[in-house]
Amino acid sequence: MASPTPLLAVRGSEGLYMVNGPPHFTEDTTFQRDSARNCKVFAFSKDGSFFAWCNGEQINIVNVTSNEFLHSFDLPKTVCLEFSPKGNVLATWQPYTTGKDGAAGVPNLQVFDLKTGNCLKSFIQKKLQNWCPCWSDDESICARSVNNELHFFENNDFNTIANKLHLQKVSDFVISPGDQPSKVAVYVPGSKGAPSFVRLYQYPVFGGPQAALANKSFFKADKVTLLWNSKATAVLVIASTEVDKTGASYYGEQTLHYIATNGESAVVQLAKNGPIYDAVWNPNSMEFCVVYGFMPAKATIFNLKCDPVFDFGTGPHNAAYYSPQGHILVLAGFGNLSGQLDVWDVKNYKLISKPQASDSTYFAWCPDGEHIVTATCSPRLRVGNGYKIWHYTGSVLYKYEVPPNAELWQVAWQPSLEGRFPAKAVKYNTVPSKVPNDEPKAAQAYRPPALRNKPDTSSKLHENEPPQNMRPLSKTALKNQRKHEAKKVAKQEARAEGNQEIDPGSPVLNAVHTEALSVTSGDPEVDKKIKNLKKKLKAIEQLKDQAATGKQLEKNQLEKIQKEAALLKELEDLELGI
Repeated sequence: MASPTPLLAVRGSEGLYMVNGPPHFTEDTTFQRDSARNCKVFAFSKDGSFFAWCNGEQINIVNVTSNEFLHSFDLPKTVCLEFSPKGNVLATWQPYTTGKDGAAGVPNLQVFDLKTGNCLKSFIQKKLQNWCPCWSDDESICARSVNNELHFFENNDFNTIANKLHLQKVSDFVISPGDQPSKVAVYVPGSKGAPSFVRLYQYPVFGGPQAALANKSFFKADKVTLLWNSKATAVLVIASTEVDKTGASYYGEQTLHYIATNGESAVVQLAKNGPIYDAVWNPNSMEFCVVYGFMPAKATIFNLKCDPVFDFGTGPHNAAYYSPQGHILVLAGFGNLSGQLDVWDVKNYKLISKPQASDSTYFAWCPDGEHIVTATCSPRLRVGNGYKIWHYTGSVLYKYEVPPNAELWQVAWQPSLEGRFPAKAVKYNTVPSKVPNDEPKAAQAYRPPALRNKPDTSSKLHENEPPQNMRPLSKTALKNQRKHEAKKVAKQEARAEGNQEIDPGSPVLNAVHTEALSVTSGDPEVDKKIKNLKKKLKAIEQLKDQAATGKQLEKNQLEKIQKEAALLKELEDLELGI
């Protein structure tokens, strides 16, 4: 079990150490600093109780909660570490090398039992991509991709392959989170004109034509990103191509697909052309946020029907981060953007704060859902390295800058199990802080001396779109809205009729008539009746104009004119929703 206050692990040229989380921000003395300048990697277990790192000489593992040293392994070239979900197994990976005479290399992927310290199994894993075995949350199954097959092991017995899933050229897979039964999402790239596809299976049902829970085929995919929601009911698939053949984007072309375990699938329709920068599930599994489109990018929340629920408008964003509790969403712009953070209350769709985290290369929520860390790390940026801890209301609570000629390589919060930190009421007032916010103010555009004392009439390069709530209204709210609009139109018509000097064809009446036409009931049958009634009333007006010019009308035409009052009454009743 993790400590009450999450720790922050820091790795750089000054060594590896831990910092106490809010509100202390002091170095944790229970963890002995490793001053080795060649610390390559570290990792926490999922519940935050175990911590492992490689310092260039060996792998060390400690229990952070009890401050107990557990094991050390003589694997100095290790560059990747990963704990299994329950912390029973540690997987390590070293770069694969062959002998000078071309002989086969030794196994470079090791799997260790953390209770005994014994190596359970060694594998040859040449590629860094998908190096780590993939476990279910209860560790009942574990899978590896081997050539064109997925090999499944049960209960961490790596000497026996319990099941196999064979698919030609399988490229990627992800096991679902949550409880049993476990599901597996598998991606197979297309070739020779055949489409790529993603299939969902329920373990261990892999055989037969109807074995797949769902299947989605698509073209234009060189690689995909598979994103399960936390309840394992649906997967988001970001399909990407390396090159956009239309020449519209330097970043290639992306599409977003939704696949549910009940067999439903859809292409998520996005309101703006351009790249898909990020897609992320809300931890409640009921909605997801997508950041997309040419700059300034749009950000939109969609429900499980892939309908837009809320549009955050446009802005300098290329990433989205939900808090662990799912009640706050941060839209951020890093990389070649300015580092603006838009912090939103997701329940009320209200903007909380808008801080600036310039030159940040890393962002992460603290497990408590209250604090955020942003960092500038090497080698992405070799100057100005350091990190800041924020409150989501925009206050900088702690700031650390590395000394000159030193570098910061990695920071990470100590994880906590779900439910340890329940969601708290959202605050809108800025939390007080003793640390000054020294973010530079935005530079003003140059203006010639002759224009400096005159009003600014310049136009912006991009006009940002405002946020828009797109959630459909309830039946009661929709009926009240229709009544309100109908009464408003009726008042305007009465006011227009009361002014005898206004010509019937004047713009005022035309505007009223146009607004009346724009009112809809939401019921297609009622709208059809209203349309037919207005058509008949228009024909009656034309007949009355003909009679006024002296034209002799037929008997049936005169009968139509006599029905005008009844038609008007029926139209009024329909528009008022009676």
